[in-house]
Amino acid sequence: MIENKKISEKVVLAGLQTAGTDPALFEEDMHEMLLLCETADATVIASISQKRQSPESSTYMGYGKIEEIRGIMKAADAKTLIVDAQLSPGQIRNLEKIVQGKVIDRSQLILDIFAKHARTTEAKIQVELAQMRTLYPRLTHAWTHFSQQVGGIGTRGPGEKQLEVDRRLVQKKISDLKDKLKKIEKNRLTQRKSRDEAFRVSLVGYTNVGKSSLLNALCGADVLVENKLFATLDTSTRRAFIPGAGKIVISDTVGFLRKLPHHLVASFRSTLSVVSEAQLLLVVMDASSEWVEQQLQTVDSVLKDLGAENIRRLFVFNKIDLVKDPFVRKHLSILYPEAIFISAHVKEDVATLKEHIAGAVKDFEKEKQIAEIIQQKTKKLART
Repeated sequence: MIENKKISEKVVLAGLQTAGTDPALFEEDMHEMLLLCETADATVIASISQKRQSPESSTYMGYGKIEEIRGIMKAADAKTLIVDAQLSPGQIRNLEKIVQGKVIDRSQLILDIFAKHARTTEAKIQVELAQMRTLYPRLTHAWTHFSQQVGGIGTRGPGEKQLEVDRRLVQKKISDLKDKLKKIEKNRLTQRKSRDEAFRVSLVGYTNVGKSSLLNALCGADVLVENKLFATLDTSTRRAFIPGAGKIVISDTVGFLRKLPHHLVASFRSTLSVVSEAQLLLVVMDASSEWVEQQLQTVDSVLKDLGAENIRRLFVFNKIDLVKDPFVRKHLSILYPEAIFISAHVKEDVATLKEHIAGAVKDFEKEKQIAEIIQQKTKKLART
């Protein structure tokens, strides 16, 4: 795996608000980036934003603003600039020349956090796969020290021969990592088949909405709970007894995030397979967040990518105890009339959620029985 050194240096955070972007949502995105920086153990000494009609193609932000950032970094002896964007290799290279420091974009920051939190072999392989997918398009600009051209000073980059070798090596590594993930997934399927066919539930939702707390409350488990983004990276699966439904299996999954790069979702597809194989999705939302609608759009988008958009869902608004305004509670109940409003720390609320899960299990079993009857009758008609 590519080494991910713990970010301990001081950093400057930068973001670009383009035309048509909701100012409040932009501020929320910047706050989210601040939390990501804290999770990565970075100390943000300044948060800088700029308004522009559109991004600058070569440097993403305007030259004057970058010069301002450079001055702040120099004065504070900060060596790293973190940008809330998916930057191109050229933009990173140009920004690093101007600020005379390291430039990290949103994808790289999230990957650093993923690498830090990966515990199982599968998660570590998935992080490395995502790293390789990020590295590949940046080879042309990144590995200039491998130049095969003669001439020393003035060399513009690696010769074609070395660059092709580098690309083939990365492609081979990506292929090998995919094969390893396929083997792990095959073993998981074998183990699942050998178990009894318990009803499968998956907890899904935005990061830091309390999914792990809910898993602990439902199963009496001891899954790590932290008030940090991406505290859960590996999938945790536990058994639970639900009155009226019997034994079921509940899985907690990595949280989703707005502007989550597609290749990260693709790399973690095997871990997230528990979502597409579930018979019920508990879509957990943070009732105290003012961005519920946007977070739900993110969840819907990722579920669609995973082919899980048609699985039965139960909407669970957690942290309702943090909502003190009765008008906010009423507004949420009107917008989401079928949702359940709970706190994972209140036993009565958890008991209510269990009742709803039991109801979903019974509905599923009824539908399954009806489908089997229809199938049997169809077979009989086919014989006659």
